[in-house]
Amino acid sequence: MADTSLVVDNVAVKYRLTEEKVDNLKEYVIRLLKRDLRYKDFLALDGVSFKLNKGDRLAVMGKNGAGKSTLMKVIAGVLKPSDGKVERHGNVVPLLELGAGFDMQYSGAENIWLYGAMLGYSKEFIKSRYDEIVEFADLGHFINVPVKNYSSGMRARLGFAIATVVEPDILILDEVLSVGDAAFRKKSEQKIMSMFDKGTTVLFVSHNENQVKTLCTRGILLDKGKIVFEGTAVETANEYASVNKVHN
Repeated sequence: MADTSLVVDNVAVKYRLTEEKVDNLKEYVIRLLKRDLRYKDFLALDGVSFKLNKGDRLAVMGKNGAGKSTLMKVIAGVLKPSDGKVERHGNVVPLLELGAGFDMQYSGAENIWLYGAMLGYSKEFIKSRYDEIVEFADLGHFINVPVKNYSSGMRARLGFAIATVVEPDILILDEVLSVGDAAFRKKSEQKIMSMFDKGTTVLFVSHNENQVKTLCTRGILLDKGKIVFEGTAVETANEYASVNKVHN
């Protein structure tokens, strides 16, 4: 197990959905008290299992609603599985929704401290890396402007700069390399590649077949919460393209 970085063992996530539309809270409470609510179970993930060794770079592909983001949240520890377990060996940095924890009223500079604290960074660590974060985000004087005035690309740049200032053992990338302008995408790709060189284990969620082939070594294809294909990154990207072509 010395080289094992991540074990996902028969993970399932089940949601209970009402079968009928309930228009308001009052109606929901009345039906609940009368025991007149009918439910059906929805499996967002259904028995997903795989193991990654240190330095593996796994592409996770599938159409929207296949369970990719749900799987990443379970691995990150944001979401508890209904069944199965996840074993993580080392620190995990999830890049799921860049800037999702920002306070829109605070400036970019203030959000470096806030967002960094939310990611578990110590005050001393943020202080030691503050200039590096500001330089990478490349926001100029906007670093002192409230984030509510930022474009989505500017927020993504700042979020990415804060989140990647550490050197994680396991890095989760959920569509984050598809945001921002071309210059930022190239810069962020180079940053990620530098982490690869240090042996970081990566889970990469993307619809971009070329990025998958370039950045990853292995791949899985999800459909309706299940792994329906597993192979090299190239094989997985080709299978994804083939399935989409058939459906389109």
